[in-house]
Amino acid sequence: MNKYWNLKIGKTRFLVNKKSFTVITTLSLVLLSAMIISLGIGQMFIWPIDVVKAIFGNGEDMHDLVVNDFRMPRILLSVLAGAGLAMSGAILQGIIRNPLASPDIIGITAGAALSTVGFLVIFSDRSNALSVSIQWLPLASLVGAILMGFFVYLLATTRNGVQPVKLVLIGVGLSAAVEAVTTMIMTFGPIHTAARANIWLTGSVNGATWEQVWTILPWIVGLGIILMFYSTQLNMQVLGDDLATNAGARVQRDRLVLLVIATALAGGSVAFAGGIGFVGLMAPHIARRLVGSVFSALIPVSTLIGGMIVLIADLIARTAFAPLEIPAGVFTSLIGAPYFIYLLFKTRK
Repeated sequence: MNKYWNLKIGKTRFLVNKKSFTVITTLSLVLLSAMIISLGIGQMFIWPIDVVKAIFGNGEDMHDLVVNDFRMPRILLSVLAGAGLAMSGAILQGIIRNPLASPDIIGITAGAALSTVGFLVIFSDRSNALSVSIQWLPLASLVGAILMGFFVYLLATTRNGVQPVKLVLIGVGLSAAVEAVTTMIMTFGPIHTAARANIWLTGSVNGATWEQVWTILPWIVGLGIILMFYSTQLNMQVLGDDLATNAGARVQRDRLVLLVIATALAGGSVAFAGGIGFVGLMAPHIARRLVGSVFSALIPVSTLIGGMIVLIADLIARTAFAPLEIPAGVFTSLIGAPYFIYLLFKTRK
């Protein structure tokens, strides 16, 4: 039985794996359904059919307000942030060749956290107000993530290029040091700043706006498209440096480009959703069980699963203990930490 479709667009032919196409289509429908259901759940329950009417502007005025103005930005931001973290995790697991690699492990999230806490401390006054616009906060987070990725890469560089094992070890070490500095800043800073920073560090999309959605959307989608064009190079990275070089790959150059993409994806996601942990670890593993290790299929499946994880975590966070809201990162950590221990046990040899 033929496992591929042979598609021709113009003069170009594409081989499409039937199983992967089925999985991607199914997950897309499941994610869309989960988004519609989530839009209807809250202090005001709205039936799915009424949610769809509100999305297309044909619903009741109150439904339109709740769905499109209050809940839609939060849900879209959850999906986009989860997608970015999942793609970042898939890249890092590929270039480091370690199933335990993720933005949390090599310190990208820690770098974003340090710059964010520093921003809050420097620009907060005694009245708990910021002397600059809060809209600069995502930029501060993104800069911290990119700088952290740069320092990890720089310190891991040797005469023979960057070795994956050294990359992850230096990332873990720098992450621990940066987290200690972040904690110190929070300890000596104003109490209101520590409270605000702590919520952000845990990870939350509460208070999401359409402006944030339109800012992160082209970032995640654009980098995702670029990543798909690099899926072949990412497959080569998994082979190891010697085999990839013999096959004609530019291993070190491709590794640098992929690390920049991974850092930008994680930094952009963390900038708007905070330090939601373990998504970059879990989503690629689940995707690998569904479609295997070929990155042309693994990347889109990881993207969909990552978006779904954060969407469900945020749904539980805002409804399980209503009217009290729990940061979504609490629930991803409750699932991710045992999963990490399971992977650690499974790969102990």
